[in-house]
Amino acid sequence: MAIPFFCLVMACSSMNASGQSGKGKDGFVPLFDGNGLTGWEGDAAYWRVENGILVGETNANTPPLENNTFLIWKEQQPGDFELITEFRISSGGNSGINYRSERVEGLPFALKGYQADIDGMNQYTGQNYEERGRTTLAYRGQKVAIPASNDGRSEGNAWSAIQVVDSLGSAGNLKDAIRVEDWNECRLVVKGNRLQHYINGVLMSDVTDDDTSNQKMKGFIGFQIHVGPAMKVEYRNARIKLD
Repeated sequence: MAIPFFCLVMACSSMNASGQSGKGKDGFVPLFDGNGLTGWEGDAAYWRVENGILVGETNANTPPLENNTFLIWKEQQPGDFELITEFRISSGGNSGINYRSERVEGLPFALKGYQADIDGMNQYTGQNYEERGRTTLAYRGQKVAIPASNDGRSEGNAWSAIQVVDSLGSAGNLKDAIRVEDWNECRLVVKGNRLQHYINGVLMSDVTDDDTSNQKMKGFIGFQIHVGPAMKVEYRNARIKLD
């Protein structure tokens, strides 16, 4: 029997199609209304809302995942924005927040594009990874420039053309700023070709992407469940400020 999925197309009750209704004094609007997944689409076998919290989960009762699956915000494809959310993830979990992404033809609820990586062991949390693209663009602790060149390639799951221009701190100290199996805050600041990922107020990766052959200036936002062991990820208080 086919697994049912939801495809909810109405705008979130707290924002209109321009993303401005319900704007707070700080300019942010909520991405979820706290009651359901209006304005989003994904596979209901893996995504639900519980007590106002977005939950993504795989376990013995869910169909085996063959590809990474996303909950996708349908309402807009933002270019410049700031996004803030809290997350909690199980120790074996692998997730992330995609942005400026495009759909993958032939695969339901799949995205290709920039990703703020999140994992339960905090090996990758905060880094910049391009899903189905150039792979790792900046590891945690790196400030990176990607030149306007099309001769890069993926080597060891990282893009060969990146240039590390500065350090944001040691990998150990930055990892210590991230709590395990507890709530953390993720903040994405995406302006022009500069992409900054903060965890708990600490800048974890900073990418300036001048690679005009591969860079993306707008696209979908999506929350990921990665293929692999059983896992659970939760997001709450997700909100966005659009420029």
